Amino acid sequence: MRDRTRMRSLSFRSDNRKSKIQNRKLVGIVALAVAFAMCGAVAQAQQPKKVLRLGYLSNLDSARESTRVEAIRRALRQLGYIEGQNIAIEYRYAEGKRDRLPELAAELVRLRVDIIVALGGDPLI
Repeated sequence: MRDRTRMRSLSFRSDNRKSKIQNRKLVGIVALAVAFAMCGAVAQAQQPKKVLRLGYLSNLDSARESTRVEAIRRALRQLGYIEGQNIAIEYRYAEGKRDRLPELAAELVRLRVDIIVALGGDPLI
């Protein structure tokens, strides 16, 4: 019995570390995606600056995603993107209801966002 409890404890710790590493990787991936999306806007220098529109889709609720959202905002700020100035983020949360994900994703597509970032505690779709 002790061995099982200890193994559960060890696996929980490694999952927590794994989650932190995945969050860091995710922020890096989002930052790269935004940078690549903006390359098209830079190539069209004669036109007025386009506000990048990012769609954020999560299986969780906004309260549980707040840490991750803030990390993404910080990373974007470091790249020169400030929400409300040169980037607009459309947030959609399924609040743990997976059946809402297709509807929310379709809504982001209808809004014609430039990038959709899909996140969640569990696999999304």
